[in-house]
Amino acid sequence: MTRVWPHRPELLHLAMFFIVYLLGGGFAQALAIVPGTGISIWPPSGLFLATLAFAARRSWPWWVMAGFLAELSGNILWFHNPLPVAVLIFSGNALEAMTGAWLVTRFGRPARLESLQEVLGLTVLGAGIAPVVSATVGSATLAAFGMQPFATAWPLFWLGNATGVLIVAPLVLVLLQDWHDRAGLPKARWFEASAVGLVFLGVAGFSLSDYFAFAYLIMPPLLWAAVRFEFRGAAVSLVLLALIAVMFAISGDSPFADDAGSHGVKQIMLYLFLAVSAFSALVVAAISRQNQLALRALGQREQELLQLIDMLPVYIRRLTPEGEPTFFNKRLTDFIGTKLEDINATGASLLEPAVGNYVHPDESVAVVDAIHHAIATGEAYTMKYRMRGHEGVYRWIETRAEPLRNPDGTIAQWYSVSIDIDDQVRLYKELEEREGKIRRLVDSDIIGIVFWDLDGRILEANDAFLRMVQYEREDLQAGPGWLDMTPPEWQEVYARDEAAELRETGKMQAREKEFFRKDGTRVPVLIGAVCFEGQPDQGVAYILDLTERKRVEAERSGAEEALRRSQLQLQQLVDTVPVQIWCVTPGGDPAYINRTMIDYIGLKLEDFDAEGGLPSAIETIVHPDDRALLQNTLRHSFETGEPFALKFRNRRWDGVYRWTEGRAEPLRDESGGIIRWYGANVDIDDFVASQEALSERERFVWQVVETLPAMVDCAAQDGEPIYRNQRLREFLGYDLDALDGTGKSRLAGTLDAGVHPDELEGVKTAYAHSLSTGEPYARRHRLRRFDGEYRWVETRAAPMHNTEGATVQWNVVCLDIDGEVRAQEELRQEQERLSRASQAASLAELSASIAHEVNQPLAAIVANSNACHRWLSVTPPNLERAKIVAERIIRDANSAADVVSRIRALFKRSADARGLVELDTVVAEGLGLIADEAVRRRVRISTDIESGLPLVSVDRVQILQVLVNLMRNAIEAMESTTDAKVLRLRLRLAGDVIQMEVTDRGPGIAFPEKIFEPFFTTKEHGMGMGLAVCRSIVEAHHGRLWAERNEPHGAKFIFTLPVETKGAP
Repeated sequence: MTRVWPHRPELLHLAMFFIVYLLGGGFAQALAIVPGTGISIWPPSGLFLATLAFAARRSWPWWVMAGFLAELSGNILWFHNPLPVAVLIFSGNALEAMTGAWLVTRFGRPARLESLQEVLGLTVLGAGIAPVVSATVGSATLAAFGMQPFATAWPLFWLGNATGVLIVAPLVLVLLQDWHDRAGLPKARWFEASAVGLVFLGVAGFSLSDYFAFAYLIMPPLLWAAVRFEFRGAAVSLVLLALIAVMFAISGDSPFADDAGSHGVKQIMLYLFLAVSAFSALVVAAISRQNQLALRALGQREQELLQLIDMLPVYIRRLTPEGEPTFFNKRLTDFIGTKLEDINATGASLLEPAVGNYVHPDESVAVVDAIHHAIATGEAYTMKYRMRGHEGVYRWIETRAEPLRNPDGTIAQWYSVSIDIDDQVRLYKELEEREGKIRRLVDSDIIGIVFWDLDGRILEANDAFLRMVQYEREDLQAGPGWLDMTPPEWQEVYARDEAAELRETGKMQAREKEFFRKDGTRVPVLIGAVCFEGQPDQGVAYILDLTERKRVEAERSGAEEALRRSQLQLQQLVDTVPVQIWCVTPGGDPAYINRTMIDYIGLKLEDFDAEGGLPSAIETIVHPDDRALLQNTLRHSFETGEPFALKFRNRRWDGVYRWTEGRAEPLRDESGGIIRWYGANVDIDDFVASQEALSERERFVWQVVETLPAMVDCAAQDGEPIYRNQRLREFLGYDLDALDGTGKSRLAGTLDAGVHPDELEGVKTAYAHSLSTGEPYARRHRLRRFDGEYRWVETRAAPMHNTEGATVQWNVVCLDIDGEVRAQEELRQEQERLSRASQAASLAELSASIAHEVNQPLAAIVANSNACHRWLSVTPPNLERAKIVAERIIRDANSAADVVSRIRALFKRSADARGLVELDTVVAEGLGLIADEAVRRRVRISTDIESGLPLVSVDRVQILQVLVNLMRNAIEAMESTTDAKVLRLRLRLAGDVIQMEVTDRGPGIAFPEKIFEPFFTTKEHGMGMGLAVCRSIVEAHHGRLWAERNEPHGAKFIFTLPVETKGAP
């Protein structure tokens, strides 16, 4: 590595830089496209940039000065440019080198050339961007002195400097980096390097000469050198390639040799060839370097893993899927005293011999069976057995083996890990022996002896203790623990005093306490305990029954005992209620918390900071966002004596904050002074969460309702509106509040103000019917919009019931169907116009046919009448001839009658399709056919049908045609009336006939009998055939049809049909 002084480099290094810079200038002059200008491959650019990139910036002026001297010397020897030209060109070269060195050292690490990023940094920044500076300065200088146009010189200048950086800079960086690297290549690598060099020189000679002029054949050996020898190979190969190419180009035996007609184009192609070769070789070298670094790192990791495996205090084996060992770690080979290679030297299957040699004979068969079972089933196995070490001593080990599987599930290999548990097994054996000795002591019937641990488990107890607590040994093993037998008040003492004393001193001084017997009674005892040596969590306790002594004391202190029991019951009650109960002093210092609160917060009273008091407790268990409010509220209650109530978030034992509702009341003495504050906290987090979820769901539902493309209204049980969505409010132009204070109910105000007067009565009636019966409501009517326009809407309402089935609310949906209604009305009018046009056309055709058929006999009658008149007018009258003509007149008249009869026969049905029919069903069907037209024309239909009517024998279609025609005429007759439009149908039995009445409130009829004549009509576009056909149909059924005036106005059409007393024909 070059040693750089703070200010001045070593003179030897400056001299070497000077010489190489000068020789590079001579090399460039030999290939100059424009002699004397230096426009060529410029090796000094790569030397200059690499040197500055490697050197400290404080030494840059010395390197620039050395370069300046070399530039002037080269100008004297080769370029012969005016001094100003030489100085300016060098200035550009120096700026290029400094710019490139600053860029690549700022955005990369070119001195190492160990990654693709560093190579690209040198290529793009050093060879791509930096030469722009020298090319601009140099080309401007040549142009200023009239030596070369700027546009012509600039690209050549830039290309030559960039090529010089790509070829020379990597070699210089490699030399500078490895200056003190004495490590040589292995012999095999030298042979490979020699082979690559010979191939490279041979291919270069063929490809760069005129013998086989294809320069890019050199790329495979060039890339070979870059891959195998990385940047060293790439740098040396690029320099050799440049020297060979220049040598052939100068000699003229090269495809890049310039001639008079090429104008330097071939030399430019040479620069491009060298630049492309350099870039490719450097990129491949960087990729190869990264790959080698990755392989080296992988090898290091593998070596570290092997060292780790060898250092682990376990025996590790790797086996084939068939169970043959392929690897032993060092611990295992040291233990058995044999390496895996020595075992494999036998050549036979190693599994059973290895097990037989190293596993104790008592366990060898079981080990072999377990291994075979695992190999056959692929299941992992764990077992304990004795294995022989290299000293011949068997030691207990615990082995676990698991398979490593391929992606397809097959076993790739087995891994087995063994742990030496011999010391543990020996320890257990010693413990068993000690336990036997202790058992003999425990079984003595002197005092109760119990083996315990600090977790509250009773490990063993003698018979004396069992009799003391009235438990059988089986009950004790499967039943209560140490703490279960200890009353609650003694558990507190145990946790606070006894357990602490045992942990600190290893023993507990004898003291009195109580235990629960099996039947729930208590036994007083004197108990002392000591921990086992080396096992502070386990020990032995000696217990003496104090029942007799306590009985005597109890007889003398019955009152005190009763009081104590009462207090105990109260304590149990307080500790078992599912409420967190707490108590603080008048000053706010915590004094008590019950068991429920201890379990909830996971802390006991003594866990709180005694000096911090209540603020410290709040800081510990209350959410940070609620602490200030809680402290202020409590402070206010303590100062004023007012009860406390607040909702806040409390930290549970698992660290989760949950919403809690806290309340507190003061306990006062006789003088009214506060003695204690007693409070209770209740966990309401689930309730708060459910309320929030309910609120969110309600908000979502209301948002859906507000954004529905329909008008929604919600009404109370009596129909009073309680909510309207925005679309309905915008349609009506007012809110519900606007209906209050008007003297009307909201429902009445809405209907009166919005529903069209023609439909108002019907809407109110139908809505009242739905409210009273609970039936769904559906109706079409016109509703007034905010701008005063009435628009057709379809309103539907359905009741919402509670769990008992009672209606609690009405939900109403209103759809604007005005466009649909108007479209239907226009369609109906078009259909009517089309029907009338068709009727007119049919009538015209019928008239023409009748006229054609009747015209001939009528014409004959006229002619014969004239002839008869002439024969009778002669003197004397020719009666004979007149008689003959009169007979002809009779014949022609009969012929005309026959024509009319034939035409009438065309309109007469050839056969009747009659059957027994209930006329009330015919009425219902007719109402269904006419309902839409009645709604469209705003006509209300009223029916009065007598029940139990007998059957009639009729043609159902014809009678339906009569009924529909009469109802349609009634509806059309009320078109111009301004009163209520009511169509009334009445069906009743009148003697031996059934009478049907169709009544309207139109203008009435002036000629009740004449209207049944064919072609008589009071309609502007009527044909006058409807009522005539109706009468013909009724009379064909042996009935009668007539019309009457209706009072006070309107018309009444009545027809009767005979009752059928026998089956239909």
